[in-house]
Amino acid sequence: MKPSQSDRGALLLMALIVLIWSYTWVVLKYLSAYVSPFDLVVWRYSFGSLFLFIVLGATKQSLRFPPFWPTVGIALFQTAAFSCLSQLALIVGGTGQVVMLVYTMPFWVVLLAWPLLHERPGGRQIFGCILAGLGLTAVIAPWEGLGGIGSSMLALAAGLCWGLGTILSKRLYQRHTPNVLAVTAWQMLLGAVMTSPFIWWEAPTATQWSFPVVLGIAYLAILSSAAGWALWLLIVRRVSAVMAGMSGLAIPVLVIFLAWLMLGERPTGLEFTGMALILVGLIVVSLSQYRRAGR
Repeated sequence: MKPSQSDRGALLLMALIVLIWSYTWVVLKYLSAYVSPFDLVVWRYSFGSLFLFIVLGATKQSLRFPPFWPTVGIALFQTAAFSCLSQLALIVGGTGQVVMLVYTMPFWVVLLAWPLLHERPGGRQIFGCILAGLGLTAVIAPWEGLGGIGSSMLALAAGLCWGLGTILSKRLYQRHTPNVLAVTAWQMLLGAVMTSPFIWWEAPTATQWSFPVVLGIAYLAILSSAAGWALWLLIVRRVSAVMAGMSGLAIPVLVIFLAWLMLGERPTGLEFTGMALILVGLIVVSLSQYRRAGR
C-alpha cells in the first residue's frame, strides 16, 4: 500500500496511543516515589493481563497461547526488559530526558533491521542516525561529568530492547495470524513472571498505598498496558515497523511539555538542542523508510 493510501484507522490508532503513552510517563514518574520499580512492573502487567484475559473470555475469543518463541521474545524484550529499564531510569533521571532517550526506538529499529531483517540502511537513514547520535551526545553531556550517565544508559537500553521487540512483533505477524489481544495478554503475563524474581533482588520497600497510587496503577494496567500494547501490536501489524516507530515521535515532545507543566522539569538549552537533533534524526530515518516503502 502506498503512503497516500495509508490506513486511516492506523493513523487514528497512532494518535490515540500518543495520548495514552504520553501521560503514562508522568504517572510512572509519580509512582516511582511510592512503589519500587520491579513491583510496579509486576503490578501493572499482572493486572493488565488479567483484564485482557477477562475480556477474551467474555467475548468468547480464543485464549490459546500464540507461537511460543516469538511471544517469549516479545515478552522478554518489549515487555519485561523495556519496562524495567525505563522505570529504573526514571528513578534517577528527569522524565523529559529519559523519555527522549527511550524514544530512540525507531533509530534502533533501523540498525537492528539490517542484521535481523536484511534491510540495509540507505544514505538518508545513515545521515539521520548521525544526527540522532549527535543529539544523544548533547543530551548525555559526558563532558559535564557522569552524574546522569546511569539514567541515560538505562533509557537507551530500554529503547534498544523496545526496538528489538518491535522487530520480533513484526516478524510474528508476517509469519502467523495470532489474535492481537491474546498476544498482548500473554506477553504481559510472561513479562510479569520474568520480572518477579527481581523483586527479591532489590532492597525490600513496602508500597505506600493511597488512592492516587491505586488510580495510577489502574491507569498503567488497563490503559497504558492492556489497551496500549494491544494498540501498538495493531499498528505494527498494519504498517511497517519503522512507520510504527514514527508514530511515537510525538510522544517525547508531548511528555517534555507535560513534565515541564506538571513536574517542574525545565530542560536546559543544551538538552533542547540535543532533543531537537534526535527528533530531526529520527524523522529523517523514518521518512526515508516511508518513501522507500511507497516505491
